[in-house]
Amino acid sequence: MTGDRIFNVLFLCKGNSARSIMAEAILNRAGAGRFKAFSAGSTPRGEIHPYAADFLKYQNYALGDLRSKSWDEYAGPDAPAMDFVFTVCEDTAREDCPVWQGQPMTAHWGVPDPVTVEGTEAEKRFAFADAFRMLNTRIEIFVNLPLQGLDKLALQKRLDEIASTAKTPENA
Repeated sequence: MTGDRIFNVLFLCKGNSARSIMAEAILNRAGAGRFKAFSAGSTPRGEIHPYAADFLKYQNYALGDLRSKSWDEYAGPDAPAMDFVFTVCEDTAREDCPVWQGQPMTAHWGVPDPVTVEGTEAEKRFAFADAFRMLNTRIEIFVNLPLQGLDKLALQKRLDEIASTAKTPENA
């Protein structure tokens, strides 16, 4: 991983409606032009969850380029070559993923699914904010890794270690 090139990063989640969408938005902002983020799902919902969209808007993220889509868009020969692929949900981590162009490095950064939270509207919205917080923390660590200074083995170790940051009390 050398040079000043842009690194392509794909975030995967089954429904591609909340966690992976938020991760795409976060990295495209935090990556400051060094990273290009994408997101997809194995069985996409076809729309961004309204609470995810509301939270991103509240945080001043533009939603224009964000959409729920299938991971098949990134598995074909015309797809951009990925440098990194991160799963953010347990279901997708257990699935047989397509073969990605570019032989990317992979890691699982599981985040509890805010879409499944039951309770009051405030509790549901808090779950989205908490998922965002966990993803933001991990992505901030990721964008500050010295990619040029790490060999592949050391980089993989660091990517795996990122998964243990920003845990919620119940999965710490």
